[in-house]
Amino acid sequence: MYKIKLLLPIIIIISVTGLTLLPSKSEITNENIVAFENPIEEITSISQNVNVKYDDLGIMKASWYGPRFHGRLTANGEIYDQMGYTAAHKSLPFGTLLRLTNPKNHKSIVVRINDRGPYIPGRKIDLSKKAAIELGTYKKGVVKLKVEKIKIIGINSPIMN
Repeated sequence: MYKIKLLLPIIIIISVTGLTLLPSKSEITNENIVAFENPIEEITSISQNVNVKYDDLGIMKASWYGPRFHGRLTANGEIYDQMGYTAAHKSLPFGTLLRLTNPKNHKSIVVRINDRGPYIPGRKIDLSKKAAIELGTYKKGVVKLKVEKIKIIGINSPIMN
């Protein structure tokens, strides 16, 4: 009897409050089911005005290098990947982006300076093997390319400017 007196108020409280806290079947919708939702913070971006400019560096005699140097360190300290879009130049800063165009077939690519060279008189730029393949100069060996330095205005990055 003592247990019934103790349990009866608890049962009444649970039944009264529990039933009022649960939604009825008609109130359950997709909008109020949140148990399995994964809240995602709203991502905001700051829009920037970015301009790309090309400084014409003229026509340069170019060659390519690859297998013998693949896997070795470049002058800027990274590992050379002959299948990357990179190039070597004697004086352009590391990280400089160049648009190279083959005037014979009008193919154009963008490379990044990451090494020094070439050290053969008359040549101004050494391409990675992949860059030479994409420009259609791989079989020719030495070609003349139109070279443009890419300047990205509006991004605060010393590599890009």
